[in-house]
Amino acid sequence: MGMMQEFREFAVKGNAIDLAVGVIIGGAFGKIVDSIVGDLIMPVVGKLFGGLDFSNYYIALAGQAAGLSLEEAKKGGAVFAYGNFITILVNFILLAFIIFMMVKQINRLKKEEPAAAEPAPAEPAEEVQLLREIRDSLKR
Repeated sequence: MGMMQEFREFAVKGNAIDLAVGVIIGGAFGKIVDSIVGDLIMPVVGKLFGGLDFSNYYIALAGQAAGLSLEEAKKGGAVFAYGNFITILVNFILLAFIIFMMVKQINRLKKEEPAAAEPAPAEPAEEVQLLREIRDSLKR
């Protein structure tokens, strides 16, 4: 079996396709969460902390002048960009919480589905019942 044949078999298996779909949806979902954090949550948090944008909080490590934006400070040398880290951390926590809630809902829905009750064994045919009765009478 050639490598291409093995790869084709791997690629068309359900698990590989499910994984690919999950990665694509996860990437799109990550962008949505990035937007929620960057455009909705962090501006509110920044307003609560004096109207400053968290993404521009940094400590200059190469002697940059104070008051520069993060991008300008990075051009001047190394910076310790803790504000950007805070934004990404909030993004991760929010994403993890949303995924946790989704998994929790899925598990709840799985529990609510009634377990497939095993069907009662089918009644044996009339001939089989008669043969059993004959057998039992012969034993007596």
